[in-house]
Amino acid sequence: MAALVLIFVTVALFARPCLSTVFDLGQSTRCVAIPNQMKVCQNVGYSEMRLPNFLGHSSLEGEVVPRSEDWRPLLQTGCHPQAQAFLCSLIAPVCLDTFILPCRSLCVAVRDGCAPVLACQGHIWPEALDCDRFPAEEDMCLSPHPKFSLVAKDLPKPACQNCPSVEEYPPMKTVLDTLCLHDFAVTAKLHRRRLPNGEPEFQVEGRVEFIRQGPLLPYDTQHLLQQWLLINLRCAHVLVRPGRSQLYLIAGTVQPDASLAITRLFPWHKRDTSIATATRKWKHHRC
Repeated sequence: MAALVLIFVTVALFARPCLSTVFDLGQSTRCVAIPNQMKVCQNVGYSEMRLPNFLGHSSLEGEVVPRSEDWRPLLQTGCHPQAQAFLCSLIAPVCLDTFILPCRSLCVAVRDGCAPVLACQGHIWPEALDCDRFPAEEDMCLSPHPKFSLVAKDLPKPACQNCPSVEEYPPMKTVLDTLCLHDFAVTAKLHRRRLPNGEPEFQVEGRVEFIRQGPLLPYDTQHLLQQWLLINLRCAHVLVRPGRSQLYLIAGTVQPDASLAITRLFPWHKRDTSIATATRKWKHHRC
C-alpha cells in the first residue's frame, strides 16, 4: 500500500482542479477519519477522507458506509487489481489540499475488468461511474499504476459462464470419461452460509485436492474456485445447498484466453463408491 500513498502524493504535488460532472468541486468539504466499519476502504494507503465524497454522499453513517458495502462483493471477485483504488478514490477521496479524481483511463481499465462481472450478476455499470465524466491524463489525476498495466494474461482466471451440469451418483465410466475430456479436475468442499443481512455467502472450505492438475497452480486454485463462486452467483445459488459443506469432484477447462470454465460437478457422497474407484483407477487409466 506504500505505492498507493506515493501515487496520491505525487499526483497531489502537480494536480490542478479538474471540472467534472461527478461532483461540484466548488462546494465546501471537511476531512474525517475513514471509519473502521468501512471495510472496503481499509488499507488503501491513507486514513482520512473528504465529505461529501465524489458521489455526493455527505452522511458518513447514513450514506457513505452502507453504500460502500454495496461494492464489497464486486471487489472480492478480484475483477481488476486497481478496482479498490478507483472506487475508494470516489467514495472515500483522499484528504489533500486539492481534489484528486481518478483518470478516465483508470476508470476504463476498471470498467473493462469489472463490468462483465456485474453483467454476470444481472447489473449494469453504474451511470455515476460513466468514464466520460472523468478527466484525461493531461489534467493530472489518479492514473493506472504501471505495476498493473501488464497483467499476466497466461494465468487461469474465472469467468462468467453458463451453469455447469451436476450429476448425482455417476457411473465410474462417466467419471473417467470426464477426467479424460477436461483440462483439470479437483475435489473441494463447497459451503453456503447465511450472512447477518440474510444474504448467502459461498465458500470453498479446506484444501483443494488435485485429481488432474492441468494448467492450474496449486497455491492459487482454492482462490480461483472462490472467485468463480463470487462471479457466478446465479450458479452458486443452484449448486451449493444450505447446510453442511458438500464435497464435489469439479472438472473444467481453461480457454486459450486463460479463462477458466467449470463444466461438470459430481457431489461425492460417502456411500458413492464409483467416484472413489474412478479416481484410484485414473492414475493408470489411458484415455
